[in-house]
Amino acid sequence: MLTTVLHAATKAGREISKIYRSEIGVEYKADLSPITKADRKGHAIIVDYLKRNTDIPILSEEGANIPYETRADWSEYWLIDPLDGTKEFINRNGEFTVNIALIRGGLPVLGVVYAPVKQWLYIGIEGEGAWRLELENHQLPADWNSVGNKLPLQHSNKGKYTIVGSRSHASKETDEYITKLEALHTNLDFISMGSSLKICLVAEGKADLYPRLAPTMEWDTAAGDAIARAAGCKVIQYGTGEPLRYNKENLLNPWFIVQR
Repeated sequence: MLTTVLHAATKAGREISKIYRSEIGVEYKADLSPITKADRKGHAIIVDYLKRNTDIPILSEEGANIPYETRADWSEYWLIDPLDGTKEFINRNGEFTVNIALIRGGLPVLGVVYAPVKQWLYIGIEGEGAWRLELENHQLPADWNSVGNKLPLQHSNKGKYTIVGSRSHASKETDEYITKLEALHTNLDFISMGSSLKICLVAEGKADLYPRLAPTMEWDTAAGDAIARAAGCKVIQYGTGEPLRYNKENLLNPWFIVQR
C-alpha cells in the first residue's frame, strides 16, 4: 500500500512539473481560491492509482463534496491534496507539494509529501518513523528506507530558536504570537515557506515551531501531520493542546501548533 502511495505521489509530481514549466491555466472556484490544470491532473492521477490498488475510500480537495453522512461510516480513508500551495505554484517559487495521507480512526497514520520542483520526498509511518529523500528525475529508489534520511535530522540552527511561517497566508494573530515568542527567545530565527513543507521542516529538525493561527482545511495538513507525528513532533490545537482530528463534519481545521 505504501508503494502505491509513493508511486502515485511521484507520478503526480512529474506531471505537475510539466504543467509548471508550461501554461498553468488558472481558474477560480466559487470561494475565489485559485485552481489550475495541475490541481486537476494531480487529482486524476492519484485517485486512479488509489482506486486501482486499494479498496479504501478517498477524500480529495478536488472532490470534497462527499456528504458527512457517508464519510462518518469510514473507519479509514485516503485524504489527499493533489497540489498544496496553489499560490506558490502560480508564483513559480517551487514551494508546493503533493499530499497523500491515510486516516484511521480520525488520526493520520501514514503520510507522503512530495515537492516536485525540489524533488524532496517526505514519508511518515505510525510506529515506524519518518524519512526524507532527495529524488532524481522523480524516480523512487527501490531501497528508499535505507537511502533516505531518518527524521529528525540534526538541527541546522543550533543555538537559535527557529520558527517557520506561511509565505502566502500570514495573519495578524500569527504575527502577535511571534512577537510574544521574541520576548522569550533572544536568538529567534524565522523561515518563510509555502505549503505543507512548513510542517515537514519541523519534522526534519530545521525549525522548532510552526504556528498556524489562520484557516486551513484537513487535506492541507493530514500528510504533514502524519510525518511530524512519526518524527516525534507534536501537532496540537492552539489553546487546548489536543491533537488535530480528521473526518470532522466541518473539514476546517482549528488553529494549531507544530512543535518539536
